[in-house]
Amino acid sequence: MQSRRAILSGSTFEEQIGYARAVVDGDWVHVSGTTGFDYTEMTISDDVVEQAEQCLRNIGAALTEAGADFADVVRVRYMLPDRADFPKCWPVLRARFAEVRPAATMLECGLADPRMRIEVEVTAHRRECP
Repeated sequence: MQSRRAILSGSTFEEQIGYARAVVDGDWVHVSGTTGFDYTEMTISDDVVEQAEQCLRNIGAALTEAGADFADVVRVRYMLPDRADFPKCWPVLRARFAEVRPAATMLECGLADPRMRIEVEVTAHRRECP
């Protein structure tokens, strides 16, 4: 029987709200909506592109801990308060996902903190479970 395992990043939000950065359930990895905060410093850039880069670093760390990587991503959701910011992020996103081609959705919506300009959520299916 495969077990469920939570992965924590150390973000204060995880403790305050009560969630995990990612949950590994069998060969599936569900990464929570991840923002551009540097969780070690709990700082965030004002620049949406830098935030997108940090989102992907945070997601990459969670995937690595789960025994997965970006090649395993099958679904990605992008959430931005201002859809006009989305094209600015495309080069950063394309660098990680162009070869993978996951199913993707972009939503314009409010985020939990006004400093947040992008949030990214992914689902990955590990090809080989550790």
